[in-house]
Amino acid sequence: MVGIHTAVQLRRRPARTVAVLCAAATAFLVLAACGGSNSSASGSHGFPEAKQDTSSTITVWVDADRQAAAKAFQQANPDTKIQVVSYDGSANGSNSFRTKMQLFDRAGSGWPDVVFSSQNNDAAWASQKSGGKQAFAAVLNKGLVPDDTLSKFTAGSLNPCTVEGQVYCLRNDLAQAVLWYNKKLMDQFGYAVPTTWEEYQALGEKVAKEHPGYIIGTAGDAWTPEVFFWASKCQANGITGPKAVTVNTDTTECKRAASMLDTLRGNGTVPVVSVFTPEFLKKYTGKVLMMPGPAWYAGAIFNNPQSLKVPAGQLGIAAPLPWKGDDKPVTGNVGGGTWFISSHSKNLAAAEKFVQFVTTADDYQVKVAPGYPAYAPAAEKWVAKQESSKYFATSLEPIVTAASQVWDGWGYGIFSQEAVWAKTVTTAVTGGKSILELLPTWQQAIENQAKVNGYSVN
Repeated sequence: MVGIHTAVQLRRRPARTVAVLCAAATAFLVLAACGGSNSSASGSHGFPEAKQDTSSTITVWVDADRQAAAKAFQQANPDTKIQVVSYDGSANGSNSFRTKMQLFDRAGSGWPDVVFSSQNNDAAWASQKSGGKQAFAAVLNKGLVPDDTLSKFTAGSLNPCTVEGQVYCLRNDLAQAVLWYNKKLMDQFGYAVPTTWEEYQALGEKVAKEHPGYIIGTAGDAWTPEVFFWASKCQANGITGPKAVTVNTDTTECKRAASMLDTLRGNGTVPVVSVFTPEFLKKYTGKVLMMPGPAWYAGAIFNNPQSLKVPAGQLGIAAPLPWKGDDKPVTGNVGGGTWFISSHSKNLAAAEKFVQFVTTADDYQVKVAPGYPAYAPAAEKWVAKQESSKYFATSLEPIVTAASQVWDGWGYGIFSQEAVWAKTVTTAVTGGKSILELLPTWQQAIENQAKVNGYSVN
């Protein structure tokens, strides 16, 4: 049984491809059960449907970490034929999912029946027609997936999957950010867990003086803005429509997060280093006091024998931090996978059965899945399982509360915010510039990328 308290490597780890996808698009065209172009003019579920064959094999694309999901389904449903293909899951904004589907659109065949993506912005393109071709993603909330199932997902969790009122994917897990901390070290140093971002910064300044070398976070990963700026309600990614975005980094909300990071980066308590690098492990193993980050940090970083290896009974969880003056805390979201059913599938029944299983069934989401389930009934059981492990030093209640505190002012556009940040901010910060002075550069880069993808920018 694999849980958040066991050794796992989640989607943010460098891709560990189990079965390499063929390089040429033509190789994909021969995969069994891939959809053809003979779609009917209309379908009963709100999209044109191919002629159905309920005995056909479905092709399922997963990343390395979701191999376990496919295995769990096969064990529970031996009579349903599936062919599993491993790819990178579009990790870190690689955009491989979209690129491959565009190839199949041009060829008029080859689409897989089910696709897992590690990104939350794929519904933005997968729900739209491309070059006159029908959208890749099947509409799920017009009878394909039961309403009773959809209604039990955690409030707001299907927002990334929803475009103009239609649901195009199901969330695998949630990646709400919380404040992780080492209770043993905090008690040893006599520090109280901060309850606001201002207290967090003040503690970082104190740590720099009293315990140099210890850190309270990192700012070297592409998802840094999702942890710090999203939680500050910085309007850098306000998706207001299928092709409309509002970008304004010249606000108090953006500047306060940038200024805090510059201060803590300057004193060494929030270094610009990725959590998945040898440098991080060498310098900071045993020296992480706190770290704001997503739910999956527990299994991917803290209790991972290939990462920090924090012993049982030390890792605590605190609620997302508010800024003084804000009426309530909000948090960001760093990933959490999505499952798509192809509108081209010739076996929608089997494809739906698979996607519903991997997102809701206890056999995977509770017993095997390392991340916090998006499906609320599974999440409740998952939390109980984690607490029974006795690994954590505190209750998991903060992570449950945070699941519904993700700020809705940060949208899910086609373009990757992570890729923009990595290219324009991380590189410049490494070169000596401050994040605060880079805010206009960041804004321009976001606007440019949005326009390239056909967005009108406000």
